[in-house]
Amino acid sequence: MNPFDLKVKNVGEYIMRWNDLDTSPYTKEDIDPYTKARIILMNGTEFEMVKFGHNFSRHCNNNELRCELALARRIEQQQQKAIANLKPLNETLLETTISYEQLAVDLTAFLAQRCLDKNLKKALDFALLEDFDHLYRFSNLLEHDYKIKAEKLVGGYTEIMPGRPTIAHHRHPYDTIKTFSDIKNIDIQSLIDTHIITAAEQQTMNFYMNQASFYHNDYGKRLFTEIGMVEEDHVSQYGSLLAPNVSMLECYLIHEYVESYLYYSMMENETDKTIKKLWSIFFEQEVSHLQASNYLLQKFEKKNWQEILPTGEYPPLLKLQSNIDYVREVLKNTVNLTGDHEDYIPVDKLNEKDKFIIYQNIVNKPLSAVTSHTFIKDYIEKHGKDYRFEVDIHPIKSLQNREKDNTTVGR
Repeated sequence: MNPFDLKVKNVGEYIMRWNDLDTSPYTKEDIDPYTKARIILMNGTEFEMVKFGHNFSRHCNNNELRCELALARRIEQQQQKAIANLKPLNETLLETTISYEQLAVDLTAFLAQRCLDKNLKKALDFALLEDFDHLYRFSNLLEHDYKIKAEKLVGGYTEIMPGRPTIAHHRHPYDTIKTFSDIKNIDIQSLIDTHIITAAEQQTMNFYMNQASFYHNDYGKRLFTEIGMVEEDHVSQYGSLLAPNVSMLECYLIHEYVESYLYYSMMENETDKTIKKLWSIFFEQEVSHLQASNYLLQKFEKKNWQEILPTGEYPPLLKLQSNIDYVREVLKNTVNLTGDHEDYIPVDKLNEKDKFIIYQNIVNKPLSAVTSHTFIKDYIEKHGKDYRFEVDIHPIKSLQNREKDNTTVGR
């Protein structure tokens, strides 16, 4: 599939009516977990596109170009509203959060397994264990506050157990910046996957930034706050991998290509007929945006898409699926890694002068102020053991004890 070869209408012909934005919410008891994850992923993709479009416009001095950006951005906003309205009113903030973290785990694991770029692969495997632990912490909060077992929400596709403990995720900002890719050398799959994961993690970061203060108890507020800070780490890490040696118009083309690829992937894998139709409609709209971005690139920079993308053909489509075995393997091999400038090293190789140790000694003192730990500790004291959904014994011996929260692994 090469989207540049498709015949579509002009961008302005896709402006929607209010009724088009008033999509029917899914039934939370019946929805497939990965349909829900696809909704979150595409909502985040639209957020990224709108934010990028505004940033581009604010740094552009050509009003003809800014008008074209504004037109496409208006339709991106309409798409985002239609997607966001799929969420039902009776779905709680925490239930939505579980789906955010399931998406983070299974999207990251899928991308890591097909990754061709070594720096991106390291980053994906590293953050995977942290999102996996976030799912565990929030799942215990869900069971505690609502008596709902998160294994039902994730459909049994994703395990719920400790990863690299959240207390070990807090790193110095310098350790989140990694080696970026050169647009001339990166393969198209790694190029779009870096954009996909950056937008997805940014959406999670934004969600926690906006929602943390609305949780109904102090434990929840503090847990969202702490994990939200880790999402800042992840967005910095992934964003630092993006190729910086592209113009804003070239980056605009890449953004639109990624969006069209994602909608095509969602359309091809969707099981809900109504939502599948929505993905199909938005795919056509995004192809229109993509072709318009190429026209702008030609007009203002005298370049064509072939100079930016190695090929117009989509790489293998993205698919959300269970990754239990892969997550266990990454846990077994990398749970004790931490960030060290551009690389990742075993934490026992650090010394007291390294930035990770210094930063940990600032933010995690006293231990009683680290909510990701104290909540699980209190949960265990109340219930006798933590809440988990495991298909087998935990692959890390020091994380097998369900009667004590571990604060040493990874730090």
